[in-house]
Amino acid sequence: MVDPRNPALARQIWEVGALCRAVADALEARFNPVAVRGEVSGFSRASSGHCYFSLKDASGQVRCAMFRRTAGLLQFLPRDGDLVEVEGRLDLYAPRGDLQLIVESLRRAGQGALFEQFLRLKAKLEAEGLFDAARKRELPVFPRRIGLVTSPQAAALHDVLTCLRRRAPHVEVTIAPASVQGAQAPEELVAALEALYARAARGELDVILLVRGGGSIEDLWAFNDERLARAIVRSPVPLVSGVGHETDFTIADFCADLRAPTPTAAAELAAQPRDMWVDAVHAIERRLRDATLRRLDVAAQRLDQAGVRLGRPSARAAQQHMRLQEHAHRLRYAVQGRLHRENVAVESTLKSLMAGVAQNVERSTNRIDRLGVRLAAIDPRLVLQRGYALLSDAQGTPITSVGHTAPGQPVTAALADGEVDLTVASAPRPRA
Repeated sequence: MVDPRNPALARQIWEVGALCRAVADALEARFNPVAVRGEVSGFSRASSGHCYFSLKDASGQVRCAMFRRTAGLLQFLPRDGDLVEVEGRLDLYAPRGDLQLIVESLRRAGQGALFEQFLRLKAKLEAEGLFDAARKRELPVFPRRIGLVTSPQAAALHDVLTCLRRRAPHVEVTIAPASVQGAQAPEELVAALEALYARAARGELDVILLVRGGGSIEDLWAFNDERLARAIVRSPVPLVSGVGHETDFTIADFCADLRAPTPTAAAELAAQPRDMWVDAVHAIERRLRDATLRRLDVAAQRLDQAGVRLGRPSARAAQQHMRLQEHAHRLRYAVQGRLHRENVAVESTLKSLMAGVAQNVERSTNRIDRLGVRLAAIDPRLVLQRGYALLSDAQGTPITSVGHTAPGQPVTAALADGEVDLTVASAPRPRA
């Protein structure tokens, strides 16, 4: 109990604003400046240009505010789920009593070293002329065969095929599967491109698409590989790069003949809509018919004027007049017959085109189904279901030899329905 006769022992009563200022001063003295790594959550940009979001990890989260001046210096727009590193200062927002981090710089986690590698390779290849605009080619106006390099499991494959089927179902698509992420991806991408180059050299392809969906700089790193860049510039036909989202740029984009902001945009750039060409044919047909009818009208008018100048013709003049009318009728019927035949030919060509489109779509669908069956056949889980197990050490490295084990060593056995932690009981016994 506080003794009222001793003011020094009296409990201090804070004003709310004073307490907030004191806490803010303590934060400033104890922590600032501070650097934090975490996952972006709830990112939003206000009409003022300021950005608000939270940084979180498995054990907590902190509110963040990034003012318009800092937001204007960003090299990319953060999205929910991005792992980032921020620098700033902790503060207490007095009106709500909330702890918040005032962000003064933001970058993707681990981006620094990768981005420096990206800039060095970009400068090297640019100095060698791999990015020169004079080297790049125009896309064909009416491609009939397109090569596609991407992962069979990627959503980009579905997006591109759906776009081409909608816009240009007559186009035949040849898929060269390859990984688009991981250490093995650059080598597989180069091999897939070389396979399509062989077909393009035989005149079997008109354009090639290299596509992948969006992701972090680490996810897209395979497309910043020097081997892939040099393979792209060797393409015998125009090559379109559609990697990531609109804000993502890779070395492959600079080397390609044309860069598309997304995989779907790459498909749209490579193939003009079929309906546009059909409409162009119909427009030409209408212009031809109108021009012919105008010529007939002019000829008929000249005939009428000649008849007026003759006045009352003699029998010979009447005969010539009848012959002129007969020729005019024959000319009109001949032109109309030609127009009818041209219309029949156009309709026949359209029917043939539609039949060919249906066949190409069916062949592409069957090819995709066969690739899916082949991929399912090599699924490692089928092997595990036959009683086999996959052993790995504590670091997750697969154990392929008894020489890699020792008594007491912990190992993990992956079975068909889960994992079991084991311990090596005795010294390894190599098979005789």
